[in-house]
Amino acid sequence: MSNHKPMLALIAATPAVLLASYGPSRAEIVNLKADLKGSEETPPSTSGGTGSFTGTYDTKTKKLTWTISYTGLTGPVTQADFHGPAGAGKYGSIKVRVVVNHSPIEGSAILTKPTAKALDNDLLNGKFYINLHTAAYPRGEIRGQIVKAL
Repeated sequence: MSNHKPMLALIAATPAVLLASYGPSRAEIVNLKADLKGSEETPPSTSGGTGSFTGTYDTKTKKLTWTISYTGLTGPVTQADFHGPAGAGKYGSIKVRVVVNHSPIEGSAILTKPTAKALDNDLLNGKFYINLHTAAYPRGEIRGQIVKAL
């Protein structure tokens, strides 16, 4: 008598093992960055100010965390916002308002809109930007397109 039963049991169990390895996707913390400058504004500003954005995005909790540093602006920051979806040189609607204080500006927000999945996609594919407004540049003095940090 042939001893094929153990082999058949292994073959029968294989689909279950394969399915278990394709379980729910895991959360990912994505590092983000942007360089802010007047030439990136729409329309471009002549400001000599510069800035940087560093942040993280948790794909499970939808939490965006940031640090925004800036220098050389024409005056105090009056407003700061994350906008999207929009590529470079395009306008996007405000998605997150930032509580403005001094440089560096630190904060976080949960992307909880009904379109959170679309926001995920836009944020992680370079279609969000951050801009800083001042009295001299009420539409924005410096801006930077948010991209994944390597």
